[in-house]
Order: sequence, then structure tokens, then C-alpha cells
Amino acid sequence: MAKHTLSTLEAFLIFLLVMMTAVTVALLSLLFITSGTIENHKDSGVPVTQSPPTMPGSTTTQGSTLTHGSTATQGPPVTTTPEPPLFQNFSGYHIGVGRADCTGQVADISLMGYSKTGQNARGILTRLYSRAFIMAEPDGSNRVAFVSIDIGMVSQRLRLEVLNRLQSKYGSLYRQDNVILSGTHTHSGPGGYFQYTVFVIASEGFSNRTFEYMVTGIVKSIEMAHKNMKPGKIFINKGNVEGVQINRSPSSYLWNPPSERARYSSNTDKEMIILKMVDLNGVDLGLISWFAIHPVSMNNTNHLVNSDNMGYASYLFEQEKNKGYLPGQGPYVAAFASSNLGDVSPNILGPHCVNTGDSCDNANSSCPIGGSSMCIATGPGHDMFNSTQIIGGIIYQRAKELYASASQELTGPLAAAHQWVNMSDVTVWLNSTHTAQTCKPALGYSFAAGTIDGFGSLNFTQGTTVGDPFWDTLRDQLLGKPSEEIKRCHKPKPILLHTGELTKPHPWHPDIVDVQMITVGSLAIIAIPGEFTTMSGRRLREAVQAEFATYGMQNMTTVISGLCNVYTHYITTFEEYQAQRYEAASTIYGPHTLSAYIQLFRALAKAIATGEVAEVIFVGANPKNSAENQTHQTFLTVEKYEATSATWRIVHNDASWETRFYWHKGLLGHSNATIQWHIPGTAQPGIYRMRYFGHHRKQDFLKPAVILPFESTSSAFEVVTS
Repeated sequence: MAKHTLSTLEAFLIFLLVMMTAVTVALLSLLFITSGTIENHKDSGVPVTQSPPTMPGSTTTQGSTLTHGSTATQGPPVTTTPEPPLFQNFSGYHIGVGRADCTGQVADISLMGYSKTGQNARGILTRLYSRAFIMAEPDGSNRVAFVSIDIGMVSQRLRLEVLNRLQSKYGSLYRQDNVILSGTHTHSGPGGYFQYTVFVIASEGFSNRTFEYMVTGIVKSIEMAHKNMKPGKIFINKGNVEGVQINRSPSSYLWNPPSERARYSSNTDKEMIILKMVDLNGVDLGLISWFAIHPVSMNNTNHLVNSDNMGYASYLFEQEKNKGYLPGQGPYVAAFASSNLGDVSPNILGPHCVNTGDSCDNANSSCPIGGSSMCIATGPGHDMFNSTQIIGGIIYQRAKELYASASQELTGPLAAAHQWVNMSDVTVWLNSTHTAQTCKPALGYSFAAGTIDGFGSLNFTQGTTVGDPFWDTLRDQLLGKPSEEIKRCHKPKPILLHTGELTKPHPWHPDIVDVQMITVGSLAIIAIPGEFTTMSGRRLREAVQAEFATYGMQNMTTVISGLCNVYTHYITTFEEYQAQRYEAASTIYGPHTLSAYIQLFRALAKAIATGEVAEVIFVGANPKNSAENQTHQTFLTVEKYEATSATWRIVHNDASWETRFYWHKGLLGHSNATIQWHIPGTAQPGIYRMRYFGHHRKQDFLKPAVILPFESTSSAFEVVTS
């Protein structure tokens, strides 16, 4: 590549960058010591930087909770609020809605989303709210909660603290498996509520004040919904919204197979799905809408706290239904939640060079004069306020139409499934014999370029697939060199920041991620921990729908709920990843991230569809080898962790009726072994694992074959029974 010649400005900026980095690391060390990061969770038993720790003897930090009803979880004694009696003799669901303010600071705090230095809050345009919806079966046994929050994204620390406080008040009624927290993804809300270093830097620190405002508001909205529960009905409707979206990485979208693209009429998802909630007398209670659009009508010059276009749609809907009330007041609650918005922009006039007016809709989003910093997309209005109103108004109007015509009632049981996953080490099955791996987190060069909705502060461009010796050297001097393993795993991404290998002052990115799904009758809500692109979302929805159908749950509607539970940046398709635009460079677990999530969410769908079945697939060996060698007396064990003795106790083996061992012969000597445990209703709640025992045949050249024993252990998982 051409030699990089530094301008005076670049040299000055680099000097500032070096100084700022050194100061930032020093300040972060002090910040984490003084801000109460650890103290806030000292009694929860959960580290602030990851999920519950692995039990001794398990091989990875991964677990799952698969539940279909009220759960009996183990934990410290808590003072719980008595459950009010529920009227049971009706058809429908108990429904509770609640809304609470979670605005927090409106000055002297960075706004979260654009990561633009100096974009701090200096006032307020609209307040931010947490909107909670609780649904329970008539007998009250099964319930789920969905919460949409006017914030950029949900942080893991935020979620853990909310669940901690809910447990203190309600015991095991609201848990990690049946409560979804989803951010609307406004880029005009306060930051400062994260624990991972990348996001702390982007937020310019951690703010206990903002964190407390958010947690208190979210918990209060759930408390209000819990208190307001009444018998009612839920209706579902869907329809397209026109004229509010463009794909901001259309060149990446074109990397997807032509046959796949031909199935869709647009490079964005135009479909909106709404839930209409009413009581048994038909009185309106609330609305949840899911639609894929970035709330970035308010651009990165904004300094007023606000909920952007989706929040404006909520504002209009609630004002319509709560006549006579001021904004944020009244019984009716309308949430416009995020979906697979990763590559979707509301700035529908598209990208143009601000200095020439020419289009810059190219693979690099760059202008001939001024580069990427001149390539900016704009909305339909005469300013960002007007654009927010126009886009939000159209979304509101379409939701209003769908709400008025909603007639398909949701019926059927409620269910929830949840799993902790080490996303930096997921084995992805590409077919029956070949696998791939996810990677330790890393950000590519194009991450620093930003997007047409908000460009980066340095001279990086989207679509960069080759590193720059200057920036690589600067990174190596400041942070150390990325390992060959992480560079190889992320190809063709040129790594700018090897965040998965950086741990000071604290881990820079999450390894442990939770995936979650709840079902309300024939609707499955997929809680994704990041921003899926349009085609990524389509593949995920289709795969989950097919998985349900395989196990007898036909005609399920699947909806993606974005920015849930923990933030992990973007998720592109494997093909889009090759283009290495901003979204791909921000796909932190590597090219197979989407395939890993599809695999994981299919497992959750299967768990819901089949009842409580734990299943693990191992790379196997022919079981006939074990007949020749009696080292192991069983092909499998199911083991329960006993905390008092810190040991694993065998509760089942291959002679147990509840277990299944399937061997699948592959090609060229490869095979898989599937172990299932059909969990009985009498199973004790707790932490379990499954182990596989076998023998493989080793044949060295010109030597006799030998039979060697081996064993493998699954991740630890949690069983929560009714």
C-alpha cells in the first residue's frame, strides 16, 4: 500500500491521542476505584463484568435457564412483596403496563451513541421513559415482562442491578429468563452506565448518578405494571411502513447471495409488528411496536437529551390515548421498540458531500475532497428537529392504523428461555462434519470511520480491509500487539483494537453474553444483545421460525427485539463481513458471529417447543470402540453441582430413562454424539452439567491401532423447575 504521509494536523492529532490515551487509562483506573463499580454488586454474587461464574470442573463459562413456569431458584433469603390474588376464570392474559421517568442528568454528561468527543448534554428536548409490560397466564403461574427503555442500549451492569432489586422485592417472580430489557437506541440519552472499558471511554466515565436514575426508573415501571395487572386480551397485527428508511451500507448488502436478495423487495425490513393490549371490556391498555430504524434523526451536533424519532412516535401515541394528561402521565403506555436496525438509517435523503453536494453513496462513503468526514446523510426535514417529527410522525401514523385494525388474538401459553454464553469461544456447526469458531472481541479499522449518520473524528474510511503500519505501530506501543490467533480468527478484518485481549483497568469488551427468548402464544420475542443488520435479522427470524415448526409449533411469528441485556455492537452476515464497512468492523466476535447466534437461538426455540430438554452435541467417536475397552462404564453422565461440598454429584447415566445418547456417523471418520436429558418435573433446581465418555481409535503409520479413552464436559447450566 502507499506510504502514509502525515500532515501537520494529523501529527498534532496523534500527539493528542497518545496523551489522551495515557491520561484516560490513568483516570479510568482511579474512576473504577472511586465510583462504586464493585460495591454496587458486592452482595449479588455476580461479578460486574460478566455472568455468574463457572462452577469448578466445567470447561467454559456458559449456562442456561429453560423455563415454562414459576420457578424455584436458590439464593439468599429475601423479603418479598405478597402476590395479590388474580382472577382466573377468563380467556386471555393478565396484563399490566407501567411507565416511569429515567431521564437522569441533562447537563455535564456525554450523550451515548455517536462517541463524539464534546457531544455532552446541555439541556433537554424530551424526557426519557422506561415502559414495562407484564403478561401472565390466567392462573398466574407463568409470566413474562418486556421493558422498552429510552436509552442507547442496555448494559449488562444495568440489567444485573435491575434483576437484583426485583429479586429483593418479588423473590423469583421476575428473573433473568422472563424479563427482557430493550433499549430504543436513541443516540441522545446520557451515557455513563457501563462497566466495560470501551463503553466507559465512549461515555467519558461512569456516572453513579445516571446509573441510579436509570435503574430506579426501570424498576419503578415494572412495579407499576405489576400493580396494575388486570385480565385482558392481546391482539397482533403487522404491516409495512414506507418512506422512513434507507440502508446505510447498501454495498455490503449486495455481498449477500443474489438468490437470497431476490426473495425480498427491499434492502431494509419495512414490516412493523404491533401488539394491542386491552382489558376484558375493550378499554385500551397499551401498545408495543417493533420496527427496524436507527433513532438518529437527531444528529451528532445535538446537545439536548431526547428520545429521537421512536420516542416521538411514543409521545404522539400516548398523547392521543391519554387525552387531558401532560406528556409522561396517564394510564396508557405505548412503546416503540428497536429491532434489527444495524444498517438502517432514517436519513432518507441519503449521503452527500456537504462541500460539493455530490452523492457519496459508495463503498467507502468518502468524498473526493475531504474524505469520509464530508460524507453525511440527511433527513427529510429542514433541520434535525423537523426530520425527527416527520419520521416519528409517519411511524406513529402507521402504528395507529395497525392498532385500529388489529383483530388476530394471541392465545396460548407463555414461556421463557435464557442462556449465558461465552461468545468468544462458540463452536459453530457449518454442517454435520465441519465447524468454525467465534473469536475474542476485536474492532476493525472501519469502526473508527463511523457511518454516514455520524463520521469518525480521524481520517479512517469504511471498507478498509488492510491495516496501516502507522496506526498498527501506535496501537502496539500503547496497548501491546494483538496475537496472531485473534488476527487470524477475524480475517479479513484488519484489527485496530484487540479488545478481547485487553483487561486493564478492566475488560474492554464482554466475553459472557446472555441470549434470551420469550413466547406469548404464537409470538416469539428474540432478545438480541446488539444491532443485527437487515439480512442478519431475516436469517435469524427464519431459522427460529423453522425450529419451532420442526417441533410442532407451526405458524409462529418471530420478532427481533434489539439492544437487549448487554451491548456487543453489531452482527452482520458472513458475506457482509467480507466488505468490512462500519457494521462489519464492529462485529466483535468475528465472521461467524451470526451463525453462532442462530445456533444458540434455535436451541432456545427447541427448548421452549419441546419442554425442558437439555441437549449437548459433542465431537464424537464410534461407540463400537467402547465395546472393546471397559475404561468407562457409561457413555454419559448428568451431574449436579453441590455447593456445600464444592463437588459434582452424578444423578443420571446412560441407563436412566430420562437420558438419550445419539451417535451420528459423518464422513472421513468424523462423527457427532448428541446427549439429551429430558428433565423431569421432579428435578431439583440448581447447576448441572453433562459429560460424554468414549474411546477413539488411533492408527499411526506402520503401527498397530490402539483404542484410547477420552471424555468431554459440557458447559454448566441452570435448571429451574415449576
